[in-house]
Amino acid sequence: MTAAGHATAYAEVADALTDYFDGLYFSDTKRLSRIFHPQAVYACATEGELLRLTMAEYFPIVDKRPSPATRSQTRSDRIVSIEFAGPVTAFAKLNCAIGPKHFTDFLTLVKLDGRWQIISKVFHFDLQSK
Repeated sequence: MTAAGHATAYAEVADALTDYFDGLYFSDTKRLSRIFHPQAVYACATEGELLRLTMAEYFPIVDKRPSPATRSQTRSDRIVSIEFAGPVTAFAKLNCAIGPKHFTDFLTLVKLDGRWQIISKVFHFDLQSK
């Protein structure tokens, strides 16, 4: 990938991740469905056992939880890094928070049908006291 191609791809991924951060902050699965591939995997082992969900299992959880926006929670969204394995495969490391949980997310993205989509989300969280 050329330097110009890399810069363009980085900007495209960063822009697509706006739907991810906004979807989480507003508990908005319509936004999340734009960034998550329908066959994406959601996984975490922070609590000592594997939590693995499909989007059909994950989105109803998001729909039911009070959004950070309704609690006027300060946003802490941050793209730590975006790396590329090629023109249609990327890896993003992000930080964000929902309530007392502060997340480090590892997202693998693929570019299909002209847009970047998350195909896997593996994350860890730490509980922060007030």
